[in-house]
Amino acid sequence: MVGDKLVELRKAKRKTQQEMADILGVVKGTYSSYEQNRRTPDSEMQIKIADYFGITLDELNGREYSRNDPFEDADALMFSDKEGFDNLSEEDKQELKDMLNDQLEYWINKKNKK
Repeated sequence: MVGDKLVELRKAKRKTQQEMADILGVVKGTYSSYEQNRRTPDSEMQIKIADYFGITLDELNGREYSRNDPFEDADALMFSDKEGFDNLSEEDKQELKDMLNDQLEYWINKKNKK
């Protein structure tokens, strides 16, 4: 639930509930009710929270994915299934490489924002 994630994120940033309330522009009681799952932040507030912590709305709402290796599927295609990669046209290989470079840039920028 959102509240459990908020507690985890707030503690990781070493913030108090009052500091988070101030950052988000709400009173402490409202923020506290988010953490206790008594209230769910509206979509606008969820966006504000996700932006502050540098996470996706999916992550905020408990839909996790592995952030350890964003290229796991690409590695499987290009290295574990070498034959599959070799069977791609040169144009498709270049498109895949361009997509990987875009993703790498995204992850580096995301990591540097924290």
